[in-house]
Amino acid sequence: MTKVVIIGGGPGGYEAALVGQQLGGDVTLIERDGMGGAAVLTDCVPSKTLIATAEVLVRIETAKQLGLRVEGGIDAISVDDAAVNKRIVDLALAQSNDIAERLKSDGVKILKGRARLEGPRRVIAQLDNGDERFFDADIVLLATGTTPRELPDAPNDGERILNWKQLYALDQHPEKLIVVGSGVTGVEFASAYHALGCDVALVSSRKQVLPGQDSDAAAVLERAFTSRGIDIVGESRAAGARREGDSVIVTLTDGREIKGTHALFAVGAIPNTQDLGLESAGVNVTESGHIPVDRVSRTNVPGVYAAGDVTGVFPLASVAAMQGRIAMYHALGDAVTPLDIKQVSSNVFTSPEVATVGMTQEEADTGAIKVATVMVPMASNARSKMQNFRDGFVKLFCLPTTGIIVGGVIVAPRASELIHAVTLAVSQRITVDQFSQAFTVYPSMSGSVAEAARRLHRRDEELLTS
Repeated sequence: MTKVVIIGGGPGGYEAALVGQQLGGDVTLIERDGMGGAAVLTDCVPSKTLIATAEVLVRIETAKQLGLRVEGGIDAISVDDAAVNKRIVDLALAQSNDIAERLKSDGVKILKGRARLEGPRRVIAQLDNGDERFFDADIVLLATGTTPRELPDAPNDGERILNWKQLYALDQHPEKLIVVGSGVTGVEFASAYHALGCDVALVSSRKQVLPGQDSDAAAVLERAFTSRGIDIVGESRAAGARREGDSVIVTLTDGREIKGTHALFAVGAIPNTQDLGLESAGVNVTESGHIPVDRVSRTNVPGVYAAGDVTGVFPLASVAAMQGRIAMYHALGDAVTPLDIKQVSSNVFTSPEVATVGMTQEEADTGAIKVATVMVPMASNARSKMQNFRDGFVKLFCLPTTGIIVGGVIVAPRASELIHAVTLAVSQRITVDQFSQAFTVYPSMSGSVAEAARRLHRRDEELLTS
């Protein structure tokens, strides 16, 4: 029986363990914190639980525009901060326990502790119970994730100067939160905490929030933030932060200072590759500390695979899980489809949400591939009007000759659900005509996705991006 040792129990690790066991491997998984790793315990699950709570307040706030009256308005609703955070932590732990039970029921051996390589086929584990265990493995998978990056002059203290893992230990939500970093993590927390009643200042190093995302989508989100009262401090970089009593002062590189009660630093993450024994095993790392892998999750060392954020491929739980599964399919001789980043859908859980898949506007603008594109505003959608949603759009990209859909962007409530149809179209090379001929419910938000495809039926010059 093939011996598989997995270091790290996040989505990349536990999904790999399930597949490895299913394919007949003898699987041991070593995790230091708990099943699900950071994604379940301190990152994706907690943050999206917080966002789900905030969404309720957003809907209540807009209720009066639908003809409903909340006695006393939104100010009459109080947020029980301790209860919100307790629910977040409890839900994350419950999800972690569910994953552990599933792994155990499938026969995966779980050990709690830290592990490292001692050569390419040997793993040493320091367990929490004080034991030291050695494993000779036929296959090793590294799925150790990342740690929030800190600025040298803004050390996280877990009380006032925070990273995203530390927010749920607060007894009260911040009165004024300074969010440093306007990438996905920063804008998600800025959106959620503002909905929960916090004053929010968002420090962005770029002209527009969400650098790296679709510029049209980022513009919609920035307008939404500004209209709701979020203070966006654009083209500014944080140099550091210090505490003064019950306040935090964030210093910008141009000398300006911003005062708040708390500061959240969302300035990237560092791969957990220190003390992992990579050098002794001959595993390559990049200058940033990531472990480079190919499309079937192989490192440069035969028998050693890696998955998840530690690889630097695409920092999404869904990608980590797919990388882990692909690694086991390949290592254990099953049929395998290499990872295709162009088929990865992603979502920004703000209000409204921003979902993307496949080709981007930036790629289209370079002219490397000639595509036809169309953008349909959500303001004309009947269901959107019923929900009083005026912002947002659906954008599709297709090849001009064949009409094959190669990408899309959706800005709307529940865009994370709507993008799946476009992802399916991209992965299966469906044409705009095939897509638009499938029925959609009326009225529905998905009707605008079909409408965008219909508008691309004639892919003439005025729709071409080159």
